[in-house]
Amino acid sequence: MNKKRIFVAGHNGMVGSAIVRQLRNENNIKLVLRSRQELDLIDQQAVVDFFHQEKIDQVYLSAAKVGGIVANNTYPAEFIYQNLMIQCNVIHAAHLSDVPQLLFLGSSCIYPKFAEQPMCESALLTGTLEPTNEPYAIAKIAGIKLCESYNRQYGRNYRSVMPTNLYGENDNFHPENSHVIPALIRRFHQAKLDKLDEVVAWGTGTPKREFLNVDDMAAASVFVMGLSSDKYQENTQEMLSHINVGTGEDCTIRELVETVAKVVGYQGNIRFDHSKPDGAPRKLLDVSRLKSLGWQYSISLTQGLHDTYQWFLVTQDNIRQ
Repeated sequence: MNKKRIFVAGHNGMVGSAIVRQLRNENNIKLVLRSRQELDLIDQQAVVDFFHQEKIDQVYLSAAKVGGIVANNTYPAEFIYQNLMIQCNVIHAAHLSDVPQLLFLGSSCIYPKFAEQPMCESALLTGTLEPTNEPYAIAKIAGIKLCESYNRQYGRNYRSVMPTNLYGENDNFHPENSHVIPALIRRFHQAKLDKLDEVVAWGTGTPKREFLNVDDMAAASVFVMGLSSDKYQENTQEMLSHINVGTGEDCTIRELVETVAKVVGYQGNIRFDHSKPDGAPRKLLDVSRLKSLGWQYSISLTQGLHDTYQWFLVTQDNIRQ
């Protein structure tokens, strides 16, 4: 029996590497992996040639240019151009090579800035986006619509999942460009080493955020890819819509900061700087559709933070900076 050939685009990133870890538990597959140096996904002809040669059966499209608010504000052209090109090239080349299954990974930033909470799939394109990451969000929305369009016109089985805030192994711990959890882990770890009496956190600590461990995200991705077409289209009138992936639960930033400090072992004082911005008061995904299909998260925030910190301790000299 021939093994199913699965291409994980972006396998060196946080999400892609988690999907690879998940898929390696299965015996009937052959992983096809290419680094950015081996295959530039922005190069259309190179991508077409790759699909023609490799005879791929499934694609997990997790490759993307990502970054925090500073990077999104500083390089909007790169964020919209590179993400659009990656998505267009991979999805179109998969179609040309008759790849039957593809899973596109987006982001919860696709939803309007003032979307009703929790945000359900139907909120897409119902309002204006958050200005700071609008180019990235528009690219991700285009990815959803690419999959929908190839499904409608050509009968493809290309699906999209939209994760909430992710964290975990292979995260970016850059002191300026990282997201909140790796930034806090690094800051409290350094404060513990330096025996600092106080660590300052931005804002009031009152906004609420949802966080999902990347290994749960990978498990959800494999689950959604494995659904039958009838099951995937269940409980939605939009036959070709996307699916939110999250915990359906959130916590305040203060609770998150205090939990990270406890996990790291920092025992000093924590002061919230109220002069710094809070951002949106709440960002929570409605994950009822995914739950009704039979999947829910299994890694608690405390356990996930502990695992991430242990990974950081072992690999901190070699992690992405």
